[in-house]
Parts: sequence; C-alpha cells; structure tokens
Amino acid sequence: MARLALVVLILSGCGAPVDDGDAPDLPAVDAARFSAYLASLERPAVVNVWASWCLPCRAEAPLLDQAHAEFGDHIEFIGVDVADNQADAKAFLSEFGLGGFDHFFDRDRSIPSFYGGMGTPITFFFAPRGELLRAHNGVIDERTLALNIDDLLLLTP
Repeated sequence: MARLALVVLILSGCGAPVDDGDAPDLPAVDAARFSAYLASLERPAVVNVWASWCLPCRAEAPLLDQAHAEFGDHIEFIGVDVADNQADAKAFLSEFGLGGFDHFFDRDRSIPSFYGGMGTPITFFFAPRGELLRAHNGVIDERTLALNIDDLLLLTP
C-alpha cells in the first residue's frame, strides 16, 4: 500500500507546470452564503469538496469533469476548495481543466462541517433548492457517482 501511495504521489507531480497567473481567485464563501446559493438553484446539484493537496481529489477530478460534460445541462456541478490557498487551488483547476463549473474557496471548512461531511474529498448531492439528499465521504468511484446522478436526474425540472 505504501508503494502505491508513493507511485501516486510521484505521478501526480509529473507533467508540465501549470500557468494560472491570469486566473481570478475563487470566490470565498462560508456555509451560510453557500446554503443560500444552493437554495436559489432550480436544478439539483453535485457539490464536490476538494483540495489541491489531496491525492484522492486528484484521482477523482477527471471523473467529475467527465460527469459535468455529460450532465451539466441538467445538474449543477459545484466545487468547494477547502483548507487550501488560492494559488494552489487555481493551479489544480487549470491542471485538471475543471474551469467548466463554479468553484468556491472555503479556507475554514465551514461548508463540509455545516453539512456533516468528514475528511476530503466529499461529494454532496442536493435536490433543487438546496435540500441535502446524500453525502459521500472519501473518493467517489464512477458507479457511485452514476447512481447518484441518476437519482438527481429524476428531480430535474
């Protein structure tokens, strides 16, 4: 297991440097404002809590990007960067091409704490108007994400 973690760590550092100097900072948000934002949505939402330093977050980023590409017309996809810094967050988004959906910056982890999530990553599934339906703590796999998206699609207007 330690070897696998080392291989993942080495591979995650491979690749070209990411130029994120021109990207705007992610909007800072706390749990109260985020909850109000979710309550304003007319579509269901997938909210992924991530951090640039989180190895499992790096593993699931392409899956979330693919899901957004396929279902983004029917479901809101939202990222929440936690316990991080703006420069590393922007580099992460650029590296994984996750600029297609909204991301927020939650330095104090108020959002996952408010919704009862533990650790990083966490994926929350919300009905339209912000009712929390389910939380998945830890890295999400393709099957789990697909099953939850299927449930959300039943709630689309």
